[in-house]
Amino acid sequence: MKVVLFCGGYGMRMRNGTSDDVPKPMAMVGPRPLIWHVMRYYAHYGHTEFILCLGYGAHHIKDFFLNYEETTSNDFVLRGGRTELLSTDISDWTITFAQTGIESPIGERLRRVRHHLDGDEMFLANYADVLTDAPLDEMIDRFAARDAGASMMVVPPQSSFHCVELGEDGLVGGITAVADMPLWENGGYFVLRQEVFDHIPENGDLVADGCSGLAKEGRLAAYQHRGFWKPTDTVKERAALDEAYARGDRPWAVWERDNAGVGA
Repeated sequence: MKVVLFCGGYGMRMRNGTSDDVPKPMAMVGPRPLIWHVMRYYAHYGHTEFILCLGYGAHHIKDFFLNYEETTSNDFVLRGGRTELLSTDISDWTITFAQTGIESPIGERLRRVRHHLDGDEMFLANYADVLTDAPLDEMIDRFAARDAGASMMVVPPQSSFHCVELGEDGLVGGITAVADMPLWENGGYFVLRQEVFDHIPENGDLVADGCSGLAKEGRLAAYQHRGFWKPTDTVKERAALDEAYARGDRPWAVWERDNAGVGA
């Protein structure tokens, strides 16, 4: 299946300064940017056709792939001054780079790359800045077996705050951690059918318009995931992932886990 990645937003909470025009998906986690980790995740499950919805800082993403250095994350032999790779990341990837506007909402970005989907009944979509260990094959199989127009992965609330129940007298009746409430958040991993386009108007949004419209018709499915899921909305969150990578704690790298022991 083709994978649409939304990687054209400003990512203001990740800004290091006013002159920093690097888009959020290009923030580094270990030796590779976030978008690479997301794409490597999809490729591990056999989905290697990517459509990148570019916008802000697009040249950074283009330059990364146009000048991709395989030796950064692959073993190799240097023989006679020539590099012989022992493995490769992206040799079987097909990547379409599509400029979808600087200010475009997510839904509009999706509309602008619809022709690149070749009319495929089902396709995948992602914000390109969230990492997870969710079993993608299971997520897809469940959706394929259902009569629905879209499926979104949902996760428990990540907030560390507490909600307070107030009575009319102003006294607190109870305190509940947000994480313990029967709520679910949008996890940013989507499996979609062409039907979603029927609900996204010009300059519309994927979730507020597309998914909400399908939900009203009872045609939006959810995949509940309680495992590893981490966003990178802030510099602190990205730094935490980078530190985890450095100490070898990277559950999102399912390609490492599932290949462990191969050739041993």
